[in-house]
Amino acid sequence: MSGITRREFIKRTVAAGGAGGAILYGFKKPAAASVAGEQRTAAVGTLIDLSKCDGCAGVEVPLCVQACRQENGAKYPNPVPSKEIHYYWPNKKKEDWQDKKALTNRLTPYNWTFVQKVKVEYGGKQVEVAVPRRCMHCENPPCANLCPFGAQAKTPAGITLINKDLCLGGAKCRDVCPWGIPARQAGVGLYMKIAPKYLGAGVMYKCDLCYDRIKAGGKPACVEACPKQAILFGSKAAMRQAALERAREIDGFIYGDVENGGTSTFYVSPVPFEKIDQALKKQRDQQPNPSAPGFPLMPVKVGNYLDTANGMALSMLVAPVPVLRWRDLQPIKK
Repeated sequence: MSGITRREFIKRTVAAGGAGGAILYGFKKPAAASVAGEQRTAAVGTLIDLSKCDGCAGVEVPLCVQACRQENGAKYPNPVPSKEIHYYWPNKKKEDWQDKKALTNRLTPYNWTFVQKVKVEYGGKQVEVAVPRRCMHCENPPCANLCPFGAQAKTPAGITLINKDLCLGGAKCRDVCPWGIPARQAGVGLYMKIAPKYLGAGVMYKCDLCYDRIKAGGKPACVEACPKQAILFGSKAAMRQAALERAREIDGFIYGDVENGGTSTFYVSPVPFEKIDQALKKQRDQQPNPSAPGFPLMPVKVGNYLDTANGMALSMLVAPVPVLRWRDLQPIKK
């Protein structure tokens, strides 16, 4: 590896292995029209009603978080021991959460949803708000569009997935996510077999909306576990309409409809999301390491990074391997 930079190494790896990787992992490039049609007929979404969610008051770990961990435990990373994990060249850092598997108060590779609780001043009184957080499953996900190794894809149902067998942990997906959702675990994944000191830094993990459950006709585990019915699941169109109606009913506010160009997750709140975002910023700043990932804010009307000049330049620089969809991403039958 001496004599070449990490970027040059990645470029050579992509050039040499892109086509072979597509065959090895069973990727197929679909007709764009057919994918668009499937999304119109099969897109799903969720509605999270903050006027109903109380974070499971009196319970140490909210039930939605418990259900998520139980459902997805088999998908969590199983890395090599910490002492065997190399630093991410050329940086002297590594993201290793294996000794923090029990954390439930932030997003980690072992915890794909959590509940943020904040207090805000609104209408002359103090209001406590509990906000379940996980991947928003965007309409036009910059994470999937930017991943240089095609490790992420948006299904016909509008669910963004990460292929752990292709992910090299470069974390560009997290860099372009307005909420910094994906979490990285070092010492696991394809890069360990290729070049653990040079290529990537592990595997990225996040909520997959219980995709296997949905394919089988079920609901996400968090939806079933919520005792307040604060999380609803259905077609994206129905969830958006329900959000609009609920917001009118409580004279409230909607989040997720326009953020990042639109998402499949609609929040409804009795208080403005600007105030929630401000409270979350204050809460984050009080953390021991405020810059650490896993504690998302709620920026209002935030745009899609890839629509900016810098984003377009970056997407051209690290354009994905031309493999857009995995063989098992089939439309969900109604």
